[in-house]
Amino acid sequence: QVQLVESGGGLVQSGGSLRLSCAASGFTLAYHDIGWFRQAPGKEREGVSYISSSDGSTIYADSVKGRFTISRDNAKNTVYLQMNYLKPEDTAVYYCATVPTVTSWYLGYYGDYYGQGTQVTVSS
Repeated sequence: QVQLVESGGGLVQSGGSLRLSCAASGFTLAYHDIGWFRQAPGKEREGVSYISSSDGSTIYADSVKGRFTISRDNAKNTVYLQMNYLKPEDTAVYYCATVPTVTSWYLGYYGDYYGQGTQVTVSS
């Protein structure tokens, strides 16, 4: 069964940290560019971070640059999002997804595979 499963969300105080995981099954994550996205209530989905399958290059939204780090462990078929110095405005449901191109990530578009999301809530 092909699926992506996010985990690691939760409730954290402002300034705290969380590490999200995006585990793939049924396909090889290493062959795909991966994006992390988030969607807060009443807001549009936005791309948070992106990692390339070809050279491991990464991109971050300006709002998270310097605080979030995306990485991948191909042996574990998993992509991570380390989130530090969390702020209340980071509160959202976070999703991981394959993305066909970096442009699709900028536009907030998923590729063929995406997860159900994990809730991140940051209290002030």
